[in-house]
Amino acid sequence: MPFKKVNIFSIFIILFCFVACKNNVESKTKTEETNTPTSSLINSKPNIVVLLCDDLGYGDLSSFGHPIIKTPNLDKLAETGIKLTNFYSTAPVCSPSRAGLLTGRSPNKAGIYDFIPGLKKSPDNRDLVHLQSHEKTIPAMLKSAGYATCLVGKWHCSSRFNSNEQPQPDDFGFDHWMATHNNAAPSHKNPKNFIRNREKVGEIEGFSSQIIISEAIDWLNAKKDDKPFFLEVTFHEPHEPIASPEDLVEKYLPQAKTREEAEYFANVENVDIAVGRLVEYFKVNNMDNTLIVFSSDNGPETLMRYSRAKHSYGSPGALRGMKLWTNEAGFRVPGIINWLGKETFTGTTNNVVSALDYFPTFAVLAGAETPSNLDGESFTSLLQTGEFNREKPLIWAFYDAINERRVAMRKGKYKIMARIEANGETLGKIHNLYDGNEALVKNAELVDFVMFNLEQDINESEDLKDTEPEVFNTMKIAFQKEYKKLLDESHIWVRAE
Repeated sequence: MPFKKVNIFSIFIILFCFVACKNNVESKTKTEETNTPTSSLINSKPNIVVLLCDDLGYGDLSSFGHPIIKTPNLDKLAETGIKLTNFYSTAPVCSPSRAGLLTGRSPNKAGIYDFIPGLKKSPDNRDLVHLQSHEKTIPAMLKSAGYATCLVGKWHCSSRFNSNEQPQPDDFGFDHWMATHNNAAPSHKNPKNFIRNREKVGEIEGFSSQIIISEAIDWLNAKKDDKPFFLEVTFHEPHEPIASPEDLVEKYLPQAKTREEAEYFANVENVDIAVGRLVEYFKVNNMDNTLIVFSSDNGPETLMRYSRAKHSYGSPGALRGMKLWTNEAGFRVPGIINWLGKETFTGTTNNVVSALDYFPTFAVLAGAETPSNLDGESFTSLLQTGEFNREKPLIWAFYDAINERRVAMRKGKYKIMARIEANGETLGKIHNLYDGNEALVKNAELVDFVMFNLEQDINESEDLKDTEPEVFNTMKIAFQKEYKKLLDESHIWVRAE
């Protein structure tokens, strides 16, 4: 009898292990299948359009809950396409966010840590900062796959704009470009600072959102070949200095608290009208294999954070923080995907997607080679089934953040954040990593951790590190590992003698 008991117990253990192993294999296979595109998407070579707003808040579109602003064209794209409620930009401020989008890698690795100011020599080597020529970018990748490429709007990836001393948009694969270094100036109305293919344009009548859409349409009309196209439209709106059509301003005056707020509301709607013009152009011209992705470079600006921010009435929705924060509102932004003429998943998804994912996704669709060093992942499975199981965590290290915990990581439904401490004190704000502060930053430690379950706590109000200690310890280990890796691969700026 003892022998039989032991034998039965052994059989039970073997069966249990077999079932557990089988379930693990099936789970892994299911994840791989979920993230693997079918042959219908691979090398399908759609036209690809990236629409990027500047400082648009998570709650600034009517489809994302704004009670006043009307955005029917973007709402329709979301309704007939995919609305992403967990979409992230690559940084909580403009220049690094744009660099991360273009390269599919953390902008820290490109050495773009903060917004790039006007050219002025500084001791922290910030005047050297630019997107370097060796960086692989989306337009260059798509151009190698047979695409025609165009940029219209805001560039902000170099400290020496329209200069031979640093690479310009055409050096990164754009066949045609019309852009400004930073903001439209003197405002969105009748801007004077556009450069077209390295030539000054002069003053252009109209509002910048409509001007750049007209430029894009003109480029498409002049395009005589049958190549698929990549079009990046980087709106200046709703970043200051804001100017909006008076008829739209008057529309919002009865509902706004101030004229400046009405001008902000009108500014967002003017972008929506511009998007509607472009989508209508695609439909009228039967461009029925066109993938459109829409998002913002970061969250909304804080009202009167600086003297010119008097129109900054952007809404973070239910999120905590604003632009320049590593809390959610700094980089969680509205996301919309719509593939004109292609049957895809439609609906709202809470899958975690990042602008880092554009590069690998577009590479798959274009049949191009995907670099091995990307931080993003292809979300082609999301287009097919609405499912996307992210494997790589998202990490941000923004050393000039307004909030104290300047390093953050999202992994699954959890987010962990930490303060950086050097020599027993909180590391001061830093605009740039250079040879003068490299040792200080790399020897600093992550301390004062907090952890949130973003599925249940979108506004990061309940720290779970003490109530879920096992999860916290696992997250902390992964966080420290990912941050060290990011530091090791971050570019350090050194001034040549």
